[in-house]
Amino acid sequence: MSRTIAFVAAALATAVPAPAFAATLREAVAADMPQLMALYRDLHANPELSMQEVRSPAKLAAEARKLGFAVTENVGKTGVVAVMKNGPGPVLLIRADMDALPVPEQTGLPFASKVIGKLPDGTPSPVMHACGHDTHMTSWLGTARRMAAAKDQWSGTLVMILQPGEEIGVGAKAMLDDGLYTRFPKPDYALAFHDAAALPAGQIGITPGYALANVDSVDITVKGVGGHGAYPHTTKDPIVVASRIVSTLQTLVSRENDPQQPAVVTVGSFHAGAKHNIISEEAKLQLTVRSYTPEVRKLLLDGIKRVARGEAIAAGLPEDRMPVVTVRENEYTPSTFNTEKFSGRALALFSQNFGTQRVVKTPAVMGGEDFSRFWLADKSIESLIFWVGGTPTAKWQAAGGNPQKLPSIHSPFWAPDAEAVISTATEALTLAAMDVLKKG
Repeated sequence: MSRTIAFVAAALATAVPAPAFAATLREAVAADMPQLMALYRDLHANPELSMQEVRSPAKLAAEARKLGFAVTENVGKTGVVAVMKNGPGPVLLIRADMDALPVPEQTGLPFASKVIGKLPDGTPSPVMHACGHDTHMTSWLGTARRMAAAKDQWSGTLVMILQPGEEIGVGAKAMLDDGLYTRFPKPDYALAFHDAAALPAGQIGITPGYALANVDSVDITVKGVGGHGAYPHTTKDPIVVASRIVSTLQTLVSRENDPQQPAVVTVGSFHAGAKHNIISEEAKLQLTVRSYTPEVRKLLLDGIKRVARGEAIAAGLPEDRMPVVTVRENEYTPSTFNTEKFSGRALALFSQNFGTQRVVKTPAVMGGEDFSRFWLADKSIESLIFWVGGTPTAKWQAAGGNPQKLPSIHSPFWAPDAEAVISTATEALTLAAMDVLKKG
């Protein structure tokens, strides 16, 4: 028997939520669904941008208080921490993120968002829950209800948090900086889920180890010597230099990085010039850089600086005209790591309760998630974020199970099967919580 199979078998043998409890839980979640779906539709129709979440946390904080949680609002600006102490035992943190995106909704749903928000610079923008955080918040409350109702069956401390600002990678850090692990019980376990467009509705995916990537944003300003387009020999063209930089950057992945270590360098923006016959003074590039390990991240970021400088030297630019490379450290999102023990335990537990057809191991992705910070703040914590499929079954089948033919999260057309996501996630989060906080 392989080590992995033996581990899962052992976990199955100790998975505690009994079939009787699981059946009762499923019935209770089903009974909750009309109210939960009403909440979901309300949250979907009233999205809020990152670090501007006011209505959503207030609404959910009030519900948590009714359930008997000790609730603290405005943690990390707009976050919520709801604590239920229920005797001796581990501390489990369950997190849901709250923010929406500056996206004009095109789903055609009867409760589609018509909200116009303001970006940090004051620019008006349509707002939409295009990443499914409305399903996360709804499942958070569904789980809180089930755990409060089953207090006589578990022992320990449950810390349920609503986190702001996930989409801009600052919310988890803001809550930690505001004393999440000092003002409130520090977790032994951290748990979350995310809806997924790459899985059919109601399917659960777990990725042991690295699950989501480091995300770095890099700006490069390429300085040139401007002039008339008819006399290029009197100039140093920053567009040509920047173009060489774009091309050479690709060799960081193809020729310098170990091909068994995932890495992405994407130039998402290239701006230069204002008129046909003018060679501009500068060009500006914006990059997104993705990796998993600290070593690969360093290789890429150091390489970007070296390539930019090297191409400028090759073009004959003087020292005072070298490119300026800025890594936006305040926007950095560290990679997300699912600990082996918690991942294996959840795989066994969910397989036992949902069936092996609904629970799969999923590959890591190059998206980012600041849930990672809750584990990085203390690596003794067992941590897991899992996926719950949201693509409606009929659409999944029509596309032949090919996610590339379907709207993804962050798309203005993303309309998950919210009932399947919320019911599955609520049940899965509750099962995992009961397993972690089992008596004895």
